[in-house]
Order: sequence, then structure tokens, then C-alpha cells
Amino acid sequence: MSTAPDNGDRGAEGEPPEPVEAPPAAPPPAPPPMLPARAAAYMAASTLLALTQGFGMNLVAANIPQLQGPFGATSAEAVWLMAAYMAPNASLSIALIKIRNQYGLRHFAELGIAVFLVVAALHIFITDLRSAIVLRFFAGIAAAPLSSLGFLYMLEAFPPARKLTVGISLALTNISLAPPLTRFISPTLIDLGGVRALLQLELALAMLAFAAIYLLPLTPIPRAKVIEKRDIVSYIFIAIGFGSGAVVLVTGRIYWWLEARWLGELLVVMIAALTIAAVLELNREKPLIDLRWLASREVLHVGAVLVLFRLMLAEQTAVASNFFQIIGLQNDQLTGLYGIVALATVAGGLSCAAILKPGREPGIHMAALLFIGIGAFLDSHATNLTRPGQMYLSQSMIAVGGSLFMPPAIAAGFTMALRKGPQYILSFIVVFLVTQSLGGLAGSALFGSFITLREKFHSNMLAQSMTLADPLVAARVSQLSAAYGRIITDPAVLKAEGVALLSQQVTREANVLAHNDAFLIIALLAVGAAVALVIHWLYIRIKEAAARPEGQAAVEG
Repeated sequence: MSTAPDNGDRGAEGEPPEPVEAPPAAPPPAPPPMLPARAAAYMAASTLLALTQGFGMNLVAANIPQLQGPFGATSAEAVWLMAAYMAPNASLSIALIKIRNQYGLRHFAELGIAVFLVVAALHIFITDLRSAIVLRFFAGIAAAPLSSLGFLYMLEAFPPARKLTVGISLALTNISLAPPLTRFISPTLIDLGGVRALLQLELALAMLAFAAIYLLPLTPIPRAKVIEKRDIVSYIFIAIGFGSGAVVLVTGRIYWWLEARWLGELLVVMIAALTIAAVLELNREKPLIDLRWLASREVLHVGAVLVLFRLMLAEQTAVASNFFQIIGLQNDQLTGLYGIVALATVAGGLSCAAILKPGREPGIHMAALLFIGIGAFLDSHATNLTRPGQMYLSQSMIAVGGSLFMPPAIAAGFTMALRKGPQYILSFIVVFLVTQSLGGLAGSALFGSFITLREKFHSNMLAQSMTLADPLVAARVSQLSAAYGRIITDPAVLKAEGVALLSQQVTREANVLAHNDAFLIIALLAVGAAVALVIHWLYIRIKEAAARPEGQAAVEG
């Protein structure tokens, strides 16, 4: 209770005293904890949203051979379904952050899921490849809000102290679950109703997500006018750059990097658009993306860690799945493997949620790298007789490593951004976006191209030792051609058929060796990252130890 000062408080000349600063306002009280049943509902809604978005994203990648027939497309043409989805999806999260802050979280959620529901419903009526590509483009736009909403719904269920530990671990686990679950359920759905059954499931998930968002509103956030006209100009160039890069990364390995002229033209467009966006952003007082902060040592370190992680996870998402395709296995023969991978992903995510605390990040990352390295090394001994059951252990280890690695890195990045200020969250979202969406595409493109080159190398090496003068080779040709002896009576044609069959086997063996090389490279990347982590940890400890005596000397002085 304040009282007015008496006359004795005035100065010698009767001047009023200096005004006393009011004490700082008390922070607003923390919201009461959510009831367990309601928290469980929000967690279930987060899982539903993440799987809805993830299923749509992985639908094409997991079923390209199955999509070729209904759409009358080649494998190269079917890949455009994935490119059309990723082109807008790669950058849209940048714009959605500001849209959400200006127009309100509830409107953002309701409109986003409504658009996705409409696009999912339109998928039921597609009959040809062109219409499918157009709809996949709009699906990529409509699905972009779902990944953000999946995060927000999971974080909503936890108090502030556990959002960046338990909340972020479970949210990222949901995202990691989508690829193996898509491959696990796709064969059954295709058996029941063909490709249309996949589209119907996507529509059903969208309808459930639509209901969940209306029944479980998120806590509203204060609105603010944050969108400027120059934001729109910058985003247009960013979207063109990221979209062009996504198309190049998806299609480059199929059409081959140096063969298709339009790939080079798209790269030029990407570089030009991102350069213009960078120039615009560097000359703004309130940039959409703070490029100077992104170029700081700490952010570059986090970005490099996330890129390396995405490259290593290509072992499971791209290399292993492609390996089974080249040895002739279909998706329905891999459901057991992907079921095990999904269970291992959940186990890794729950373990990370239980142990993640500030300061434990290096230990968790070391465990994750060891899991990934050992798993990839075990896979590097595959042969053409390797079957999914022999990779249960190795693929489970990689899944656990993936679930352990991401949450500490993302939590550290968010903490670093929050220290700078809320406006830096969007800039960190860009780092996360580039390393995960484009980084994932880059990992598949890089290792896919590496496997292609190594297959040519191994094919040449094996072919050099194959000569009909070798009794073993001649016997193998005769053995392979014997199956056609009753049909083909010309000895020369019969011998040529045997040589062709032997050539196919050589190509298959070369592919197996090329995939083993890729597995080994990923194992070496994991080991190298683990060594770098140990060196970095020792450097920090030595630096801290050297700083203590200096601090003590300063105190004593």
C-alpha cells in the first residue's frame, strides 16, 4: 500500500522527489495441469494428425510399382507423383508460422484440415496420371499444416517443463512411425481394394483428424499483425527455390543428373531464386528468416548434425527397401520387417522421453550413433539369399537409433532459438525443414546415385572374370540354358539364352555388392560422427577445466 510523501521528502528547493519505479508485474500464473483423460485425447489426436500427414507423404514412395499399373505409367513417370507432393510441401511450413500467428491458431487448424479433407476426397475420383499429379501437388499444400498441428497437439498435453523433453520425443516418434506403418499396411489394403483402398484410407484418416480438431481445440495464442508485403515477396522466391530443389532431388537419380537438360535448368532456377531471397532478407530490418543468425557457428553446428542424421537414416528409408526390391521381394513379404521396425521406433521414442533431460544430449546421441553404426555394419554383409528375418535385429537397432537421435537435437535447437527471442523460432524452423524434408530427399538421391555407380563398377569387375573359356562359367551357362532345352532347339540360340541369364545373375550380384558398399559407408559415417562427438565433448570439458583456475585466481585477486 503506497502513501503520499510528506513535505519532508521534498528537496531543498521544494522539488518533488525522484519517482519510485513500480515493482515488475508478476508473471501470469501457469495454466493448471490438464486432466489425464483429456491429455490422453490430445496425445491421440497428435498421433492421428502425424500419421495422416505421414501416410500421405509416404503413400507414393512405398507403392511406386503398384501405382504404375492403375495409372498406366512407367516407373520414371510415377516418380512425378512424389515430386509434385514435395515441391510445395518443402517450403510451406515457413509461411504457415506467420499465418498462424496473425490469424489465430484455431482458424489455422480448422481451415488447414478442411482443405486437406477436400483434397483427400478428390483423390477418390482420379483416373489418370495427369490428374493424379495435379492432386498430389495440392495434397502437398494441404498436408503442410498437419505436421505443425501434430507437434502442437502433443505439446498441448504436457506442462511447460516437459514440453521439450517428453512432448517433443513423442511428437517426433509419431512422425518417425509413418514410413514403416505405411509399408506395413499398404499390401493388405491393396489386396482388399487396389490403389483406391489406399486413397480411401487417406480420406478416412482426414475425416477423423477433422473431427479431432473440432472436438479438441488448441490453447489460443495472442494474435499480432506479423505478415508484411515483403514477406510475401521473399516467400515466393523461397518456395520456388525449395520446390525446384525438391523436384531435382526426387527425379535426378531416375533421369540421371548429367543426362536431362531440364535438371540443370531447374538447378539454375533454384540457385537464382534462393539468391534473390537471401539478398532481400539481408536488407530488411525485420526479415522473414534471419540469415545472419543461421550462419552463426551454433546454428551451423546444429544444422550439420541434423543433415548427417538424415543421411544416415537413408539406410532404412531408401537403401534397405531398395535392396529388397532388387533381390525380388515384394511389399507383402516385408510386412513383418516393417512391423518390427515400427515397434522398435516406439520403443526408442519412449526410451528417449524417459531419459531426455538438459545435459544428457551427448550421451543419448552417442547411444543413437552406436545403434545406427552397428545396425548398418550388420547389413553390409548381405547376400542375395538374405531375407527380412535376417535383418530384424539390424533394422530395429537403426529404428531405435533414429528415435533417440532427433529429440535431443531439436530440443537443443529450440532452446537456442528461444534464448535469442520468439522471432527466431521461425528461423530455426527453416533449419529443421531444410534438413528433414530436403535432407531426406538428398539422402535418398545421394545413396541411390552411389549404388548406381557402384553397381556399374562391380558389374565390370565381375564381367571381366566371366569368359566361356572358363569351365565353371561354361558349365553355369549350360545349366541355366537347360531349362529351355525342350523349347529352343538351335544350340547357338540356346547358348545365348544361357549367357543372358548369367548376365542377369551378375547384375543382381553387382547390385547386392553396391548396396553392401552403401551400408558400410553409412556405418562409417556413424562411427565418424561418434568420434567427432567424443572429441567435441573432450574439448568442452578441457575448456571448462581451464576456465576454473582463471576464475578462482580472479576471485582471489
